[in-house]
Amino acid sequence: MTTSYDEHPSQIVHRWDPEGAEGPAPVAVLLHGGWWRDLHDAHLMDPIARDLAASGWAVWNVEYRRTGEDGGGWPRTRDDVARALDLLAATADRDPDLDSSRVVSIGHSAGGHLALMTAADSLVTSVVAIAPITDLRRCAEAELGEGAVAPFLGPDPAPALYTESSPLHQLPFGLPQLVVHGDVDQRVPVQHSRDYVAAAEAAGDPVDYREVPGIDHFAVIDPERAAWREVRDTLASGWG
Repeated sequence: MTTSYDEHPSQIVHRWDPEGAEGPAPVAVLLHGGWWRDLHDAHLMDPIARDLAASGWAVWNVEYRRTGEDGGGWPRTRDDVARALDLLAATADRDPDLDSSRVVSIGHSAGGHLALMTAADSLVTSVVAIAPITDLRRCAEAELGEGAVAPFLGPDPAPALYTESSPLHQLPFGLPQLVVHGDVDQRVPVQHSRDYVAAAEAAGDPVDYREVPGIDHFAVIDPERAAWREVRDTLASGWG
């Protein structure tokens, strides 16, 4: 089922019902990557959406306006995710089949950035950040994502804008975080997550860091790979 949270065609949520749930189901909010560009969409997360739904989760796979012809960019893209979370909160208030006491935001790459930047002021209770983008200045200086930061923030961002838009500089978030990163990631260097986790711990946030040997940027969201199965099993154990 697809639900709109605003009027733009990209302001939608693909909803997956939990299979075999008895009682209210925990909610997984999925946020896809792709360096915020409109070349990529929420269907990147369909495999893990299907996997989580089969494990008894209610899944909200969120689409948002992206850069390019889609009208996205900072802060519009972040604000779209916040609107989707507002809709989830309103829906959970009237839907007894959703367990609003356990809402995990799961973001990959740019989606990890958005998950971290929207969780604190929402009903989200924990964040799983998979190979997340956490420091936009660092990404811009290294021209990561084929220069993806410039269209997202605009040309020649002021130092304050890099700070405002980077999870690294918005700590603490006050929520449990599971950060997962492959040590041979070719898109977002693993050192970014190492440094983010150190800063989050120093700020007092509860962070569980899993660095996966021999895994690249995309294998961490492949349900057939051990890296994702470990995330799913961690969630099944009651984490978050």
